[in-house]
Amino acid sequence: MMTIGIETVHAYLTSELDGVRPVEAWGETSYFFNPGGALARGTYLATIKQKDGPNDRASDLDRDGVWRLNIGVGKRRFQAMFGALPTRPPKGETVKGSWDFAAIDRIVPHPVYGWMGWVAVLCPSEPTFKACKPLIAEAHDRAAASFRRRVKPGR
Repeated sequence: MMTIGIETVHAYLTSELDGVRPVEAWGETSYFFNPGGALARGTYLATIKQKDGPNDRASDLDRDGVWRLNIGVGKRRFQAMFGALPTRPPKGETVKGSWDFAAIDRIVPHPVYGWMGWVAVLCPSEPTFKACKPLIAEAHDRAAASFRRRVKPGR
């Protein structure tokens, strides 16, 4: 199945959702809800990761053309999708479970941050990205609510 490109996901996150600002750091692009730049960064809702890091190698992102979309869906949505939240893994390890974190085009718990209610997908196809859009919308709503709690009116 044909996968979509990073630019498609980037365009969706920055054009279709209000208040989203991308920040490049640590070999990934992080997407924050931060309308008007009211906070130093804002509140996380998604990331695109293109290479392995010292504590995040389970997806084997160093393969040619492989990248990962990560979405902060929250604990309730995560539990509805995968059951109980996994426990926090020790540094350099992954959450415990039977998921294949290196599988292309499959929504799985985030290999490191699944315990925080994050999910991930490597190189999504168009149908899989379509399935991700409601998850992204939910992450956006969660990030906006968190942002509003942190930013007082008139600030």
